[in-house]
Amino acid sequence: MTGRTYYAPKGGLPPQTQLLTDRAVFTEAYAVIPKGTMRDIVTSSLPFWEKTRVWIIARPLSGFAETFSQYIVEVAPGGGSDRPELDPEAEGVLFVVEGEFSVSVGGKSHVMKPGCFAFLPPSSGWTLRNEGSATTRFHWIRKAYEKIEGIDAPEASFADEADITPAPMPDTEGRWATTRFVDPADMRHDMHVTIVTLKPGAVIPFPETHVMEHGLYVLEGKAVYRLNQDWVEVEAGDYMWLRAFCPQACYAGGPGNFRYLLYKDMNRHAKLGTPGTARRPSA
Repeated sequence: MTGRTYYAPKGGLPPQTQLLTDRAVFTEAYAVIPKGTMRDIVTSSLPFWEKTRVWIIARPLSGFAETFSQYIVEVAPGGGSDRPELDPEAEGVLFVVEGEFSVSVGGKSHVMKPGCFAFLPPSSGWTLRNEGSATTRFHWIRKAYEKIEGIDAPEASFADEADITPAPMPDTEGRWATTRFVDPADMRHDMHVTIVTLKPGAVIPFPETHVMEHGLYVLEGKAVYRLNQDWVEVEAGDYMWLRAFCPQACYAGGPGNFRYLLYKDMNRHAKLGTPGTARRPSA
């Protein structure tokens, strides 16, 4: 497969001579976090992680996106965690953009390299270690799993983008395609993390307006993205965070493919009751 390019932030600080101009914006409907804002001073540390720092680029906020959090995690050689996830109800997805590490779950170890994907169900007791000589960087998307009576939670699964043939969107002549790591018809899954690829000049030709919240991290290329009423230029390393029903479309600018890692919540009823809380069903 061609086009396996994944942007990863490195931190650092811009020079004192740089003008305070960038594309960062936070609105009532969306946020854009450009790659230039992912610096050393905005990283966080996590309990029980060694030689690790994270850029937290999405988290639940009342009145905005509420279903997920997303981190870019940087683990130095010898680092990692034997207690990475402290929430027993949280499921997770890992996607590697640089370096190599191993994930152990259910007594089995899995080597994760750029392009590798892992789905980790709640309370799976996974661990992560960077046993190599180079720093690794990966995305970690977390969501509180929505249990459904009569449907089991999915098991842990691992995949590599290189082994998956992207599925073209209908009526696009293959210019817009999606790489799916899990079966979209599998009702056990309440979130999907995919890779969307648009060839140079390809478009999302209508303003998508839907209940799914989105996190979009640009892995490669550049585009002009329509977010609510605004057109925003984005490039590799930028992150977009969209609340439910925010209209969205895009035009891939070339000269290469425009590719992004996409999160969306799926396969569940809309919660009823006070916003941000679930009403208990009647007995």
